[in-house]
Amino acid sequence: MTRSNVLIEIVYMDAGGGHRSAMNALKAVLAERHPDWQVEPVDLQKLLQPMDPVHRISRRVARPLQRILGPLAPNLALEPIEAQDVYNTALKRGTTRGLGAILPLLQAFIRHYALELEELLRLHWLEPGRRRPDLVVSVVPNFNGILFRALKQVHPRTPYLTVMTDMVDCPPNFWMEDQDQIMVCGTQKATEQARETGFYQPANLIEVSGMMLKPSFYGQPEEPRLSLPGLGLDPGRPTGLVMFGGNGALGATLGILDRLAEARIDAQTIVLCGSNQKLRDTLTGRAGCHAVGFVQNVADYMRLADFVIGKPGPGSISEAIHMGCPVIVERNAATMPQERPNVDWVLEASVGIAVKSFEKQIAGAVQRMLSEGDGYRRNIRSNVPYNCAVFEVATHIDHIVAAAA
Repeated sequence: MTRSNVLIEIVYMDAGGGHRSAMNALKAVLAERHPDWQVEPVDLQKLLQPMDPVHRISRRVARPLQRILGPLAPNLALEPIEAQDVYNTALKRGTTRGLGAILPLLQAFIRHYALELEELLRLHWLEPGRRRPDLVVSVVPNFNGILFRALKQVHPRTPYLTVMTDMVDCPPNFWMEDQDQIMVCGTQKATEQARETGFYQPANLIEVSGMMLKPSFYGQPEEPRLSLPGLGLDPGRPTGLVMFGGNGALGATLGILDRLAEARIDAQTIVLCGSNQKLRDTLTGRAGCHAVGFVQNVADYMRLADFVIGKPGPGSISEAIHMGCPVIVERNAATMPQERPNVDWVLEASVGIAVKSFEKQIAGAVQRMLSEGDGYRRNIRSNVPYNCAVFEVATHIDHIVAAAA
């Protein structure tokens, strides 16, 4: 029997767009299945903001600067920034080289300040009037140890579940922790990694069919919501969709489009710019290119595309493959460590092309895609399981909540 009045907390953060996207996908499915449940997103960055070193330093600097510059520039607003803002700005500018070095520093920070961070998390669950959650779901890496310990200190009976939003783990302790929790993996490789740790009871290790995608990626609308002519594009030409996550990437995108134009590649593009308004403004009016900002209907744009070009993020790759679009991705020293295994997955499944440099190799890769695209699309159908992960996770949550009653 389905329980009512259930509280599910989904812990996410905005470093990149994948964690929020996974949270929104799961929240939407649970809300549709259980209208009487309360599904509450919990922004981990906000809970830990008092300990965020970037926020603390920028707050100290911003306030005196505002007092000094305010009389000269009354409309100037200097606001503190958060650590995730630095990460997202690097993604937006395409300057990801060196970001991998941040991971050991972040993990060292978490270990050193674990007690203080756990205290901030306990305050969340000890907030007056806050109900005990029936389940806490995490879609974030690195922080699962402190989240689990803080939760169990306040609500020892509440189950804790982590849904990996990466195709594989990047040990040590990126996603997997030695604790009595439930772990959900979206690939066979991740499941094997989790099993090899010995951290999880067999019943608490769950493999689903991929990354969690929003419900809009399932089912075909009765009437197409978008069309190539409606976007000012030619329905008779091959169409590539260029996307670099929710923050866009100005330099990388312009470089790709310029190289394709120089090589006179017979393809047009749809560019998803995300929150990168400068990129969208730059592309406005460009021939053979339709640029859009941050949109919720990514699936509708992918339905118009023949292939996708972008960074090897697990979410964007999974969305493209689910929509039948082979991918062209880049892997080099600037690729973040947690995204490099995604390129291996693309190549092993033969569902796309990997290059070392978009700048030097994108024209040849697109030309190859135009000639071999049908083969990649056949490989998608034959080599990749149908992804219904978000519905599978929701079903497991139903069982967990029922068992915990």
